[in-house]
Amino acid sequence: MTCLFSSRLLASLVAVGALLAVAPGHAQVKKDSLVLAMTLEPSPGLDPTGGAASAIAEVSLYNIFETLTKINSDSRTTPLLADSWTISPDLKAYTFKLRQGVKFHNGEAFNAAAVKFSFERAAAKDSTNKDKAVFANIERIDTPDAHTVVLNLKNGNPDLLFQLGQGTAIIVEPKSAATNGAQPVGTGPYRLDSWSRGSSISLARWDGYRNAKEVKLRRVVVRFISDPAAQVAALLSGDVDVFPRVAAARSLKQFQENKKFQVLIGGSRAKTILAINNKRKPLDDVRVRRAIAAAIDRKSVIDGAADGFGTPIGSFYVPGAPGYVDTTGINPFDQAKARALLHQAGVTPPLELTMKLPPTPYARQGGEVIAAQLAKVGIVAKIENVEWAQWLSGVYGQKAYDLTVISHVEPLDFGNFARPGYYWNYDSAEFNALWARINATVKTDERNKLMADAQRLVANDAVGAYLYQPTWITVAHARLKGIWKDMPLFANDLAALSWQQQ
Repeated sequence: MTCLFSSRLLASLVAVGALLAVAPGHAQVKKDSLVLAMTLEPSPGLDPTGGAASAIAEVSLYNIFETLTKINSDSRTTPLLADSWTISPDLKAYTFKLRQGVKFHNGEAFNAAAVKFSFERAAAKDSTNKDKAVFANIERIDTPDAHTVVLNLKNGNPDLLFQLGQGTAIIVEPKSAATNGAQPVGTGPYRLDSWSRGSSISLARWDGYRNAKEVKLRRVVVRFISDPAAQVAALLSGDVDVFPRVAAARSLKQFQENKKFQVLIGGSRAKTILAINNKRKPLDDVRVRRAIAAAIDRKSVIDGAADGFGTPIGSFYVPGAPGYVDTTGINPFDQAKARALLHQAGVTPPLELTMKLPPTPYARQGGEVIAAQLAKVGIVAKIENVEWAQWLSGVYGQKAYDLTVISHVEPLDFGNFARPGYYWNYDSAEFNALWARINATVKTDERNKLMADAQRLVANDAVGAYLYQPTWITVAHARLKGIWKDMPLFANDLAALSWQQQ
């Protein structure tokens, strides 16, 4: 009897050991592969110049495609495809010396002609680039030789080096540009291996990369998991190795107390807002928009949408950004004032509005809190949960909405208020004139003063209800190194990642 029990026990132990040796997840540290998870899938494709969704650059920026400069976790810009640069005193001429010996994935050479093509394409009339205005400010592009590019600007731009490190400034190979959404061709360390729509993307290390030997991860699988509970479960099970910007605040202690994980809590330049369609009646009346802003308790939204991980904002700007001023006192939480403003605007409660919410947890959870608060002042916000593609086409593209909750993650996007036809439907001659002055101002102090004026203007106009600056949480395997803590932009720098040896 004893002998039989011992044999069975031994067999069981052997089986368990074999299972642990081959099972994915934390039992085995994978030396050359990684599973990274994201909340949203890129849409409509993998070309960051072809759509507004930040998820596109999360996959492709610095991995498939590269830019002249690189934005680092600490917000510094360093050389990438450009070796060096010089800038004229008036900030109107930027001369870049390009890295030599670089190839695109299809074997074509990277050179000044590719840079010229990429930036002229971004500025073209039919451009879908969300930062088109940055490139439209380029008056002329000179290419004195194959490895030199001179950008001659209409107005001096002190932010250009940073902007040229964003996904909208990727350098594309001319022959492949039209198909980069589905078949991306870049100069980066990874190539698209496969894309299982709705599930995952697989990236494979490109052996033709100039520093291929320094890229430690041979393969990276990017999984898409939108549900917060499923995000946590995937990490705990070991199915996912790292989840940047994970919705795990409610499970934070569980990860912090588990030695298998590391938890990074970092800052951002993101702005989470309740966007308002400024041309829909009665939302075209500033008193109604101010009433909406006054009805919302930002702290309650931060608690409900982000589990307390956020800083209140009163405009489309965040603490830490150049020229920031505190505007939270312009439209403070005041339900009595909200009711009075609606009365002044001739609105008879209940005012019925639609609130279309994308699938991100902060939007869905925050939308519920906001709807409850609006109801207390006589505004009935009918929630419509939509998928990300529907949000992009219906809300962002067709402007078919009243209200929506969204986080704008790009750090230098204040100029959106001057964009004609932008989804907010804001059209202000005063702001447009102010923005033109900002773009024509080179001196930092003067520019910051004008930026303060711009913050106050969009706050007073209540273009949207400005909610909070999010704090992002990343949960990862304890032995994974090279992860960004702070996120001046949404990017996953895969070539910087590696596994620590056991």
